[in-house]
Amino acid sequence: MAEDQKLGFFERYLTVWVGICIILGLILGEAFPQLTEVFQAFEIAGYPAPVAVVLFLMIYPIMVQTDFAEIIRAGKSVRPITLTLVLNWAIKPFTMAFIAWLFFRVILAPYVGYDLGSELMAGMILLGIAPCTAMVLVWGYLSRGNMGHVVVMVAINTLSMVVLYGPLAVLLLPVAEVPVPIARVAFGVLAYVGLPLVAGYYTRKILLNRKGEEEFARFTDKLHFLSPAALLITIVVIVTPQSGIVLSNPILVLFVLIPLTIQIFSIFGIGYVAAKLLRLPYEDAAPSAQIAASNHFEVAIAMAITLFGIDSGATLAAVTGMLIEVPIMLLLVKISLRTSGWFPSKKELETG
Repeated sequence: MAEDQKLGFFERYLTVWVGICIILGLILGEAFPQLTEVFQAFEIAGYPAPVAVVLFLMIYPIMVQTDFAEIIRAGKSVRPITLTLVLNWAIKPFTMAFIAWLFFRVILAPYVGYDLGSELMAGMILLGIAPCTAMVLVWGYLSRGNMGHVVVMVAINTLSMVVLYGPLAVLLLPVAEVPVPIARVAFGVLAYVGLPLVAGYYTRKILLNRKGEEEFARFTDKLHFLSPAALLITIVVIVTPQSGIVLSNPILVLFVLIPLTIQIFSIFGIGYVAAKLLRLPYEDAAPSAQIAASNHFEVAIAMAITLFGIDSGATLAAVTGMLIEVPIMLLLVKISLRTSGWFPSKKELETG
């Protein structure tokens, strides 16, 4: 198909490189456990500084290529924004809680027991109530979605998380009080989205005004591989400190992988079908479903450690979400590209 033919060798096999980077991160974490201490020594609001650096490099090229007029137009598009909000806050937390209950209270209950099952459920729920606010920019970019819509939804999800994270956690988790990670969310958005957004805006503005479109095109061509390369480095940096948790519990990781995979595909399918029923163009449909399917695993891991401890089943489940999400989301990007013809074009909607 045309979309596949435009992909180079590096992008076409990005899922393979992701798998290699996950393995590399696990090996580095076991071979050099002192790396975890190094990461902890350079933390800001609970985020390792190296993660902030590589995520900036991942998001910046996307922001440079984003027409900021699209962001303004996207902010006025009621249907895709409403769909994404409903998926993120009215559907996904509850489907995640149900699937977690089904597996760890029914299907896998004889193998994990009640207490460990409760912790694993809690980790999955923490993932379900933390919508992604950084990686979705990459998924939207790779699937050729409306980046204006993605940026708008990142901003709305961030504000919504500050308000809804605590109440949903109290409702769905077996704990009395849940601290809302406002500082962590605020810093994450500033470092991962805010700074790249500002830098990208001014880079684009200066280059177009002073150098012209031809020079701007040459500059963006040089950035072509920066986002996926930074994504791979990000995976290594994030996985390395969590290697001990993963490698010491391989069976439990498998137990969590199965329901998490079902959840991600299910919520993407719900969002994709809903977008088609709403007659959204592909450029809005794909990122709407992808935003709903992905999770803010950094926040989920931090909250699992805070509430249940670093050696808990909740932390293991949140870390497992980190391992599985990137490969699955890359697969969903490919599915989106192959099914783009299912949706009406913007021209058809304007004339229809």
